[in-house]
Amino acid sequence: MSKIISVNHKIKKFKKIITVPGDKSLSIRWVLFSSLAKGTSKAKNLLMSEDVLAAIEAVKKLGIKVIIKKKECKIYGKGIDGYKYKKNLTIDAQNSGTLGRLILGLLVNSPEPINLIGDKSLSKRDFKRVSDPLSKFGAKFKLRSNNFLPLKIYGSSKLKPIKYNENKGSAQCKSSIIFAAMRTDGTTTIKAKKSRNHTELLCKHLKLPISIKNNKNFDEIKIEKVKKINSLNYDIPSDISSSAFFIVLTALSNNSELVIRNVNINPSRIGIITILKKMGVRIIFKNQKTYKGEKKADIKVVSAKNIKAINCPPELNSGAIDEFLVIFLVAAKAKGVSYFSNLGELNQKESPRLKWADKILSNLGVKTITTNDSIKIYGNPDLNLDFDKKITIKNYLKDHRVFMTSLIAALSFGGKWTIHDKDSINTSFPNFIKIIEDLKK
Repeated sequence: MSKIISVNHKIKKFKKIITVPGDKSLSIRWVLFSSLAKGTSKAKNLLMSEDVLAAIEAVKKLGIKVIIKKKECKIYGKGIDGYKYKKNLTIDAQNSGTLGRLILGLLVNSPEPINLIGDKSLSKRDFKRVSDPLSKFGAKFKLRSNNFLPLKIYGSSKLKPIKYNENKGSAQCKSSIIFAAMRTDGTTTIKAKKSRNHTELLCKHLKLPISIKNNKNFDEIKIEKVKKINSLNYDIPSDISSSAFFIVLTALSNNSELVIRNVNINPSRIGIITILKKMGVRIIFKNQKTYKGEKKADIKVVSAKNIKAINCPPELNSGAIDEFLVIFLVAAKAKGVSYFSNLGELNQKESPRLKWADKILSNLGVKTITTNDSIKIYGNPDLNLDFDKKITIKNYLKDHRVFMTSLIAALSFGGKWTIHDKDSINTSFPNFIKIIEDLKK
């Protein structure tokens, strides 16, 4: 099967109802929490992507039984101290920064050294941001060139609670510390810059000893040692990050309308909704519900006739960090100049995404001014590529969001696109192209 996709035509108008796969962040966290629980946990709508399957393989290597059927996954947890630590164990996080960073928090008391490896992309991402705070608990680390995978973690039987200031706005770092604190006598305190709060919500739903004080710019989290985690049955809502591509495609298409069913609209994840509404895109939440601490709804979006430029408030960044590539496509068609700042975290993702944003927008003929942590986009409301304009996207470290953003750009603005490594979507959204094809029908 070819790993290259060609797009030669803009998408025609559509009016559809779709469902996207389960939330990746919640799917990985469900696997990790369930592996620590006492008893059998069941999940429906678990995202069956490479990242989540890597999480399942990781807990299986730690002695946890997992059974996957077509519509349900069961994890047979053995309790908070139920892992089996074999000698010379290697865990492969593949492309998943969420798995790689979070699972280290669960391994801080391992009596055996454990190796953590990842693919080419993950091996270029910073792990010192996790090893530093986990070292304060008492674990030790050996990292390649101080920052990168492969690494080796040496657990400790004498863990001590810590106080930590998490100032990057990294939910992965924060969650890893929370998992480590569960294994530690005493109270760990985290002063954390605002970021995704799925881990905290699951802790509260499971009635674990955690308290959270929400301030304007940061959260103060206190967590004590966990003695027992109850099994967790979870019908996982759809992923807002996956939905983002179709929200933007609808906004940029003529006379189109889309409803995406049962999407996780956790307030720490819907920065894209806030940003696009400020830019004049009409988005409505319908059938809102709260499920196990998480908010979910059907999302309705209609074509945007007049897109306004935005000077994006940096406080919205953490809630949209995975969606900025497609947000920039909307800015490309806005009237006026849009400005996005404090985005250095984008270059800590699977690829240097700010650089790729600049490349994609340049290919569209859109003027940009880009620094290490900001981008200024000179929008063109009449943006439309010539039919024979050729664009090739490749060598992007198989970053799934670069692939999907490029495909949305091709369908929205025209031209002749050749996009390599379509298998990159398997990390987060294996049926992305099938849904695109359904929208074309």
